[in-house]
Amino acid sequence: MKRNIKKSKDVLSNKTNEGWVYSSTVKKHFFKPKNLFLKDPKNGEFDAEGQVGSPQCGDVMKIWIKIQKTGRGRVSTEIIKKLKWRTFGCASAIASTSMFSVMVTEKGGMKLDDALKIRPQDIMQRLHGLPARKVHCSVLCDKAFRQAVNNYFRNTKQYNRIIVDGAKVIDKNLNITDKDIEDAVLDGAKTLLDVQKKLKVGVGDPSAIPEIEQLIKFYNEKYYG
Repeated sequence: MKRNIKKSKDVLSNKTNEGWVYSSTVKKHFFKPKNLFLKDPKNGEFDAEGQVGSPQCGDVMKIWIKIQKTGRGRVSTEIIKKLKWRTFGCASAIASTSMFSVMVTEKGGMKLDDALKIRPQDIMQRLHGLPARKVHCSVLCDKAFRQAVNNYFRNTKQYNRIIVDGAKVIDKNLNITDKDIEDAVLDGAKTLLDVQKKLKVGVGDPSAIPEIEQLIKFYNEKYYG
């Protein structure tokens, strides 16, 4: 006698009674995440880092990257040899970042320019889908990665390659935006000196300092009262 076994849902909302089904791939990367980094790195271990989010607002994502250059001059190529991450977030955020870390480091490492072309949809495809209400979690690692890459471009003085997505440029010499200043405040910067230690913003463009100070005040009031 055959039994009619109904497929159970992993998560059931007590408000809408809607079910979320997580793929086996999502479960795999949640229970055994790849490239997770629970300790702080040693000096010089990575070339750059990036962080998005805030404990006060919800999920926090931090990413470290190690870049290897091959070739010389104009024909040199930048390869992502290592990507580690740490997050304060949900299962979808953990699985998404774990998968992303695999995508950019597998087969010897992806070219940096190619990694920047990865879309959240590409991550979800490799995960075999995410619940509709958790799609934003695949965006979190993408944003943190771009922060790390921008940090790398600044560290290597490649200011013309800094990615500016819908943000206002405050320091034209260093291509630093209001979003960069917001992230610095979220990372603990309280004063102009604190922000300049992180970004060097306004050092080469003193005319930008009044606007920088206004932004620091605004973001401190916004997040810390």
